[in-house]
Amino acid sequence: MSKTAKRWLGFVQEHATIYDDDLIPGSKILAIGDAPQSHVNLAHPEEVFYEYLARVANHLQVLRTPDKPLKMLHLGAGALTLARWASVVYPSSTHVAVDIERELLDFVLTQLPLPAQCQLRPIVADARSVLSDQLANEKFDVIVLDIFSGPEAPGHLTTADYYSELLNSLSEGGLLFVNIGDDPPLNFAKSQVVAAQSVFRFVMLSSSPEMFTQRYPGNLILTAMQSPLPEDMVERCQAAGPYPSEVRHSLDLDRFSKP
Repeated sequence: MSKTAKRWLGFVQEHATIYDDDLIPGSKILAIGDAPQSHVNLAHPEEVFYEYLARVANHLQVLRTPDKPLKMLHLGAGALTLARWASVVYPSSTHVAVDIERELLDFVLTQLPLPAQCQLRPIVADARSVLSDQLANEKFDVIVLDIFSGPEAPGHLTTADYYSELLNSLSEGGLLFVNIGDDPPLNFAKSQVVAAQSVFRFVMLSSSPEMFTQRYPGNLILTAMQSPLPEDMVERCQAAGPYPSEVRHSLDLDRFSKP
């Protein structure tokens, strides 16, 4: 066994595993420790199974029609589910994937090969410093931040200053999507809404209706942009699912985010 293979094996044994999804032929699940993190359908990368990832994909299809390629930045690589998806739905798009764990990136790219048409550049770096370092001169149409996991999220990735840096890395009219995992009473999610609202002109939060009762753990998707979104577009994002779906913005979101 080569040194590289041994390194991957050691990483897998300690941290990450990939196993078959017996319910969906051709699909794989990436788990970190005992917790499933990402799901990919290698046979049909255009299909997104996990609810929070599907919510990002569905919102993006409402807000950006697939008539031209996108330049996307993925902060937190996971199994690169959305890069695979976009390589089919938005042909000729380009992707940069950033993860601080070199072994995880190596493991995923080796064990879960990307579709032939997926143009992706991996970078091993911190999700904040990379914006002013390797990516200092680049702008992106879409940024997906998928690192947060409640109060355990790295503090330097949760501040208004960081949201300002994310905005500076977006092209004109660009979109930011943030996956926020949290537990009741969702104080961390509320803090991220406030931080994003201090920088972006329009912020909306979407999840299943039960999450907005603040009594259940789960994931919410924060979408931020500099242009106000017409109400009919908000309604289309909600209607796109996955179901059940609820989207809050403006005063409704302000009421949610109050301590």
